[in-house]
Amino acid sequence: MPTADPSPKAASLVGQEYEVEVGPVAHGGHCVARTPEGRVLFVRHTLPGERVVVRVTEGREDSRYLRADAVRVLEAAKDRVPAPCPFSGPGRCGGCDWQHVKPGAQRRLKADVLAEQLRALAGLTPEEAGWDGTVEPAPGDKVGAGEVPGWRTRVQYAVDEDGRAGLRRHRSHEVEPVDRCLIAAEGVTELGVERRTWPGIASVEAAAATGSNDRLVVLTPRPGHRLPLVELDRPVSVMRAEEGRERGGEPPVHRVHGRAFVRERADGRTWRVSGGGFWQGHREAAGLLVDAVMRGLTPRKGETALDLYCGAGLFAGALADRLGERGAVLGIEVSGRAVQDARHNLADFPRVRVEQGTVSKVLPRTGITSADLVVLDPPRAGAGRDVVERVTTLGARRIAYVACDPAALARDLAHFRAAGYVPRFLRAFDLFPMTHHLECVAVLQPLKSPPAAQ
Repeated sequence: MPTADPSPKAASLVGQEYEVEVGPVAHGGHCVARTPEGRVLFVRHTLPGERVVVRVTEGREDSRYLRADAVRVLEAAKDRVPAPCPFSGPGRCGGCDWQHVKPGAQRRLKADVLAEQLRALAGLTPEEAGWDGTVEPAPGDKVGAGEVPGWRTRVQYAVDEDGRAGLRRHRSHEVEPVDRCLIAAEGVTELGVERRTWPGIASVEAAAATGSNDRLVVLTPRPGHRLPLVELDRPVSVMRAEEGRERGGEPPVHRVHGRAFVRERADGRTWRVSGGGFWQGHREAAGLLVDAVMRGLTPRKGETALDLYCGAGLFAGALADRLGERGAVLGIEVSGRAVQDARHNLADFPRVRVEQGTVSKVLPRTGITSADLVVLDPPRAGAGRDVVERVTTLGARRIAYVACDPAALARDLAHFRAAGYVPRFLRAFDLFPMTHHLECVAVLQPLKSPPAAQ
């Protein structure tokens, strides 16, 4: 029997313009508006309460919602400022979401998003989450309107076909060449990555350590190309990333020149972080987060602890230092390079061990049935129900959850509550100024009585 002809494809609305009133901020660096016909628009480069002309960037006639940029401001909000970065704006660099917003107002927008995610996904008010409703700036980041703090110690540059370094446009693989990234830390800027060409290179990751003069670049060549001679404006170590994946999902990285790592300082210790490995991007982040986690957990001598998604061992080391000789810490991390770094960094703690693999698979295999304290610092997607439920069977007196995504945090807080753990307090930090991202630390404790059955 012949099949019916498929219905014609709905027409694209890309390029269509609408005049709209802008509604509340939403998670993802945009605000919500509606077309005159009532269709939802997610609009970038605007602020709640503004009247703007928007141009659709994604969506068709049958789409549930459309994405758009504000291309003309008819009535501006009081918190709008001219964007300091010349590469910011509709169709330009996608790295920053809020260049057009006063710094204090950016933190209020982030607080609004966090409060909404807690309400919608966890059923928690700020008071129930133990949160005072503020997003705290990092030391040195309280700048005036029109100023940009240089906070980012790790920058991933894309390189276009002409060898020019830049950053990706929003939701695009296209490269916006730049001659300077304003949010880059001084140690990255002084390398001069943007001021030279990179023939045959697909990307350049630049890292400038905090607490040492170490500088490192990881170069990813285009297929069939060799590395160029690297001459930057400061002494720098060079690594080459290859195609393919190692155990842990990482591309192989090989040392070309200099050290294969940088030395970071946090919590009174030096930490080795290999090229391409994870470390908090903000220059103050590691110290701030360790302090918040340790204050919340109040470690006691002789206790046992888990550091899940432990990276280079930052929280595991802080715990081991405070738990003393009779304490014990287990770290679990999927990245092979990070596990090697963590074992190196924690070698002077005989009662610390680090296992490689996913938390969901390794934790059940350890045979551990109890722990006094647990730290989780999962990737952006969060820990998920299975890991949360496994952690809550350990009977920890306190759990610290470090989150870089408010939606993932809220979902996992709902899982924790269902399993008998509720927030003792929550703090939010603006460790990604000019972007929509923020970092949170939630410290949880057991409910005094189990939750009622659903």
